[in-house]
Amino acid sequence: MRVLFVSAEVAPFAKVGGLADVAASLPKALRALGHDVRVVMPAYRMVEHDPHWEVETEVGGVHVAMNPGWSKRAYLRCGVHDDVPIYLLGTDEWFNKAVNSETVYRPGCDQYLFFASALLECFAAKGWIPDVVHTNDWHTGFVPVLMRELHGAQWGEAASVHTIHNLAYQGEFGFEVLDKVGLPHHLFNLHRLEAHNQVNFLKSGCVYADQTNTVSPRYAREIQTPEYGCGLDGLMRHLHAEGRLSGILNGIDLNTFDPVTDPKLPAHYSVDDRAGKAECRRAVLSEVGLKPLRGAPLASIISRLSEQKGFDLLDEILPELVALPMQIVVLAVGDPYSASHLRAAEARFGDRVRFVERFDPDLAQRLYAGSDLFLMPSAFEPCGLGQLIALRYGTVPVVRETGGLADTVHEGENGFVFGPRDPAAFLDACRRAHNAYGTPGWDTMVVHGMRQDVGWDASAKKYEQVYEVARARCADRAVS
Repeated sequence: MRVLFVSAEVAPFAKVGGLADVAASLPKALRALGHDVRVVMPAYRMVEHDPHWEVETEVGGVHVAMNPGWSKRAYLRCGVHDDVPIYLLGTDEWFNKAVNSETVYRPGCDQYLFFASALLECFAAKGWIPDVVHTNDWHTGFVPVLMRELHGAQWGEAASVHTIHNLAYQGEFGFEVLDKVGLPHHLFNLHRLEAHNQVNFLKSGCVYADQTNTVSPRYAREIQTPEYGCGLDGLMRHLHAEGRLSGILNGIDLNTFDPVTDPKLPAHYSVDDRAGKAECRRAVLSEVGLKPLRGAPLASIISRLSEQKGFDLLDEILPELVALPMQIVVLAVGDPYSASHLRAAEARFGDRVRFVERFDPDLAQRLYAGSDLFLMPSAFEPCGLGQLIALRYGTVPVVRETGGLADTVHEGENGFVFGPRDPAAFLDACRRAHNAYGTPGWDTMVVHGMRQDVGWDASAKKYEQVYEVARARCADRAVS
């Protein structure tokens, strides 16, 4: 199949969250299965100006009509990364203001409306129409809409699949969105583009896509409930009833995340010879300025600071954790309130807590390798990649039983799990982990986790099946 994978972020060029890792690794896995998969992302300034990244212009000077009175010039440039063609779609504003990953996402929707319109125009001008267009999250939600409503003549035979990486972010804007891309006003209704009296980009993508997918089986069930559905649980139940909703677990790139070869580590190790992990532990403790503490496992959190990630639970139990004893390193940026509490905790527990407030992928790798425990007390977690990387590096996860965490971490087998979202349950799971640390059972869990299949092979084949279902549904729709 010819597949166009559409994402607002793609690692290593622009990475804000797990979507970037998926956009880098899933297309590679699908190409290994024999498919012609190409990726398109916005032409961010820092990507185009990267001297290590060679791109060539393939389409230029395409005028994209945003509405009858306004058009923007678009261009399409292409390079290759890990044998995957990566297309950069640009114009003279919006994307060229992004100088690093922290400035990728900007307020408003005009840039994403342009991106949706321009990619359809540019790939048509290039003469490459895929069998499947695979869009991701709200930023690309209008691609399936425009494929069917405005570009059916050229894109009518292309199926669409839309993946929800986090239902909490939906992209909600005013009625004027329809005029910005020349859509008829009658589409502003409950069955199409409207939700809660706004144009909802994520809903629109799900409604118009031939198949909707999310990133774990458990999360696909959760979003059909009011607790996790973020106001769209009714739509999710409807899609499920129509056979249009699936949940496929994310994987990680096993070449990038490999303790045997990872160039960012001070020592290498494998599941059969784990001696190098102790050196990684010593090195990362020294790097963050902590001295080893007898009987204290090193726990890490690598995340963005937000209530979703469970930092409110961590704040409640931190004094009890360090008293176990346990040393904790948090590598994160985000919510100022959580950051202030972590800074205060570091000041109070200087020999046991470190808060590294920056985006640092290299340090993240060293923490995955050098830690004994990896904490993910998330309120909800569509899939989670952190626990998968931790397992790969022989670091035992402590997670809340939700979303992809529940699908991948199992109590006493490869980690520790708690259910209720309350500090006491989280503390109890951490105590169980602390009690197991250093016992023969601990080694069994580490080995079990390192041998676990956390790659893309099985999931990529499931995506093949979703693409085939989407193509069949698209063909049926064309006939009807």
